[in-house]
Amino acid sequence: MIKAIVFDFDGIILDTESCEYNVLQKIYKEHGAELPLEVWGECIGTHSDFFDAHEYLEKQIGKKLDRDTIKQQRLDIFQELIKDKGPMPGVVEYLEAAQHLGLKIGLASSSSYKWVSNHLKNLGIFDYFECIKTSDDVEKVKPDPALFSEAVKCLDVKPEEAVAFEDSANGAKAAKKAGLHTVIIPNMVTRHLTFEEYDLRLESLAELKLNEMIVEFSSK
Repeated sequence: MIKAIVFDFDGIILDTESCEYNVLQKIYKEHGAELPLEVWGECIGTHSDFFDAHEYLEKQIGKKLDRDTIKQQRLDIFQELIKDKGPMPGVVEYLEAAQHLGLKIGLASSSSYKWVSNHLKNLGIFDYFECIKTSDDVEKVKPDPALFSEAVKCLDVKPEEAVAFEDSANGAKAAKKAGLHTVIIPNMVTRHLTFEEYDLRLESLAELKLNEMIVEFSSK
């Protein structure tokens, strides 16, 4: 019996990842460089320290750049791109359906609580979540299973009683290691990655109604 659903945040609830990649591509192009999608994709879903985009750019162009200037430019462009974006397709419908079905709703993200909570509040969906676990709560983020393990513990359900929604290979690996049913919804920057283990792959959450998914997983 499925009793809970656990969302990733970046790329599942809000399309921050394609925005961030487009921002970096714009900055790289201004300096005559390029950030390959396969390079950027490897760091999706894990700690931000995994990949230093500034250092990678400097190595490509062979000279030092002012880190503070690039950081501010990156932030300004990102905020402009993200300001009018709403939740990803199907997200609000899943949240509403989960409440109607009496399912517990959690979130497990490798980003910080401040980042996640601010965006959720701006989107008007913060109150749907009974439990939010972020990089502030664990020593190791995805692909380590700790975030999902902490989320299901917080929701007071067994891992096999929960379904995780992930867009990255690192996230899917973490969810499966933690023992959750795992649904992947790859996006523009993650669909080329190799996903080792998962239970269901969708183009978007709008593709399948939550109650139909729950019936499918509950019968396994």
